[in-house]
Amino acid sequence: MATVRMRELYYLDHGQDFGLSGFAGTLCSRATLRTDVPVVLALAGAQADDEDDQLGRDVRLLLESPLPDEVLHAVWLAAVRRCFDPAEEGMGIRCWLRLLAEVCPPCTRERERAEAEFLDRVRPTVTEEELRGTVAAEIGSAASALRRAVAVPDIVPALLRVVREADADLGFRLFLRAAKAYSVPIGNEAYDRLLGIGELLAHPLLAVHDELNVRRRPVDPGRRDFGLGCFGLPLLAGVFHGTDWKYQGTVAENIRSLVRNDAVSAPGSYAAVLLEDVRRLLDSALSDEAVTALWRTASRRLYVDASFDADEGFDADVRAWLERVARACRERLGEIDPGCVPYLSPARTDLAGAVLREVREVREAERAEAAEVRDVARVLEDVAATVDPDLGFRLLLQILLTYDVPVPDARRDRCRALGERLGFSADHLDDRLPRRAE
Repeated sequence: MATVRMRELYYLDHGQDFGLSGFAGTLCSRATLRTDVPVVLALAGAQADDEDDQLGRDVRLLLESPLPDEVLHAVWLAAVRRCFDPAEEGMGIRCWLRLLAEVCPPCTRERERAEAEFLDRVRPTVTEEELRGTVAAEIGSAASALRRAVAVPDIVPALLRVVREADADLGFRLFLRAAKAYSVPIGNEAYDRLLGIGELLAHPLLAVHDELNVRRRPVDPGRRDFGLGCFGLPLLAGVFHGTDWKYQGTVAENIRSLVRNDAVSAPGSYAAVLLEDVRRLLDSALSDEAVTALWRTASRRLYVDASFDADEGFDADVRAWLERVARACRERLGEIDPGCVPYLSPARTDLAGAVLREVREVREAERAEAAEVRDVARVLEDVAATVDPDLGFRLLLQILLTYDVPVPDARRDRCRALGERLGFSADHLDDRLPRRAE
């Protein structure tokens, strides 16, 4: 019978790496600081006191496993990048793990009945046998890179034995930590699979992502499959909505936050797509008045007094404002790849007719609450017809959302289908358009 372990929704209690792998990461970050036995034990105790119950559980899992000492020693050294070796302190690895266990006593977190029942319904249910096979396959895929980079002999068979003879979840996290500690290169496809395993196990995203050396594909300005909603110029308009932006920082800080918003995407992705949108508008034949109307409507800044903004008049001249944004995007791309030469992806002219249909329906609407949208619809038509239908469609969606314009189900279905043809993720549309029954 397949074995199903009792698993936790780790992301509820942890925002980043946790347990023994998270503790190893803490030790790695102290490479130039003191790491003797008292200091390391104090750090472990502090992590346990900070409600990381998994650290003690991980240590006891290894202690209670049949793994030989040389395997435990190897995975420990790889995880901490050899910054603390218990052998150099005159003790064996099991003696060391017992000391860790003592400062991380067993702890069962009490939960309200309703919460406990909910967790029991949604816990990860992957079998240990299935997980062992999946994690072992990823270690095997990275075996050559691990052997080249990790300065610990026999690390690959040691990690595989942890997966097969102790716990596949812990083996997965120790594999990731060793890869991070020694900057082992991970390909795009492997990275996507690792994210999938982390999601399967309810790990926080950063437990997989942070510090991993992912060899990503070149930045593609035509990418549309972002999984976290809108991107490009519509996202910029959302960031600088009215005067709300000032609560998140200065103008420069808000721009910087957006162009670096690529924690789960290839670095530079958000900068690349925003730069493409901006360049399309700046290089277009649209008048200054049209570009200004488009930006101010999308960002709902039609009635904002520029002198009220912290950075006075930051978008008073919209073309100059877009140039400023473009410079920030180029700077970000230059940080990632000094040799980067931004380019424009092919415009989706094949979908111009479908986008124009949606824009014209909005322009012809009679509902009073859509007045601002109708006023800018002619500019959106010009964007769809002469600049880029993709950009015109995304700006239309952003403006409908910004002005809370109810969308009939039939149009919603058309927009969803159009978004799929453009390559948008489901999250780009789901629950973003106010609903109106036919």
